[in-house]
Amino acid sequence: MSARERLTDGLYGAGWGTVKKLPEPVAVRLGRTVADAAWKRRGKGVLRLESNYARVVPGASPERLAEMSRAGMRSYLRYWMESFRLPAWSPERIADSLSVKDLHHLTEGMAAGKGVVLALPHLANWDLAGAWVTTKLGIPFTTVAERLKPETLYDRFVAYREGLGMEVLPHSGGSAFGTLARRLRDGGLVCLVADRDLSASGVEVSFFGHAARMPAGPALLAQHTGARLLPVTLWYDESPVMQGRVHPPVEVPESGTRAEKTSVMTQALADAFATGIAEHPEDWHMLQRLWTEDLDPAHGPAHAPGQDREGAA
Repeated sequence: MSARERLTDGLYGAGWGTVKKLPEPVAVRLGRTVADAAWKRRGKGVLRLESNYARVVPGASPERLAEMSRAGMRSYLRYWMESFRLPAWSPERIADSLSVKDLHHLTEGMAAGKGVVLALPHLANWDLAGAWVTTKLGIPFTTVAERLKPETLYDRFVAYREGLGMEVLPHSGGSAFGTLARRLRDGGLVCLVADRDLSASGVEVSFFGHAARMPAGPALLAQHTGARLLPVTLWYDESPVMQGRVHPPVEVPESGTRAEKTSVMTQALADAFATGIAEHPEDWHMLQRLWTEDLDPAHGPAHAPGQDREGAA
């Protein structure tokens, strides 16, 4: 393990070990202080966030983009402060932490017995939403996690999420899809963060008018198993309670090849994600390159190089 990897692992370990013990007002102030300090440094992650926001809000002035990125960093650090503290929250606190619109799409899907796939973008706090599902609704679910370096950091994330009631599979290794399909055929729930392709073999979609690639997994799982595919978007408002919406099901097209069906369904997910992101762009924590022309070296970066590792700031 390199010195940088040891430092990264130590910082995350300190977060889970120390931040969760702080009084809540202190943790909130700490998160805002760290967010503002990172924003003022104008590092790669902040510049990439502004570059991404420029596509979400075309025509926004540099001043407006700066305001959005400051709010975005505060939202991002709220996610981390909440996540560090979640293991210490009571079941009652978790159950009261989220208000969801149109939840019937999920409950009806689970009642049908064919399984449900929830697909989310990197909006607000998806870990808190997962803890709410297991705690408030009493529904266990399976998800996947990117293998991070060092391995000890990946192990920390897996232990953290399993402690919240999730079954966590590694993104790499090739066996995750089969396990997810089995869970769905048994009538289970699968939750996937699905607005950024990590496989280099995703489906091309139009996202805010520009080409991007998103994972094919949610659409393929729905086709293979007959599970209901539901987009979900999350956001923060002025209250301490996070907000969410379960969007209507993405239907499997009646005709077309598997690839054509997957393309149509993934575009429908992208459209639902775009609706939620456009309404609350400051809660979209995308500090990495996403759009095809930003990833393609021939085009060069849109504003500044981004962070390629999940969660990097």
